[in-house]
Amino acid sequence: GTNGLGMGLSTTVVLIASNAIISALRNFVSHQVRIPVFIVLIATMVTLVDMSLNAWFHDLYKVLGLFIALIVVNCAVLGRAEAFAARQPVLASVFDGLWMGLGFTVALTLIGLVRELIGAGTLFSQASLLLGPRFAFLETTVIPNYGGVLMMILPPAGFLVLGLLLADKQRYERRRA
Repeated sequence: GTNGLGMGLSTTVVLIASNAIISALRNFVSHQVRIPVFIVLIATMVTLVDMSLNAWFHDLYKVLGLFIALIVVNCAVLGRAEAFAARQPVLASVFDGLWMGLGFTVALTLIGLVRELIGAGTLFSQASLLLGPRFAFLETTVIPNYGGVLMMILPPAGFLVLGLLLADKQRYERRRA
């Protein structure tokens, strides 16, 4: 849960900043070179977020590690730059980045919480790494003395949980229709 929240918020910052800059520069970048320019701007924002996490949230930075740098290749970030920020004013692009980022944060946090609950019987373990010691109250042991399911805390379980959540969403939409 905590790692998903950290990744989601990091991606949100990148989305907001890159959308704002791309929108502000949209009339100055030619159509032929827009994609490479967008990638360089997004990579710059990711580097700044990476360095900021290292400086101010070092424990979280150590946990997330390489995954922060992988925000550059997140298709959602480049997709929003191309589909929205390159065509809209700055303020609208900032709000688009904010809402897309928060949606992404909710999805990552939900996936992380399901994995953590089944894998370790806890929720928001080590939340104080992300939000500081005042938020240690979020760290909850839901199932005391739980042995856990190792598979769920390993990286492949993220895909498993995502698939199950998408299947559940589709089942819900079919029932609703």
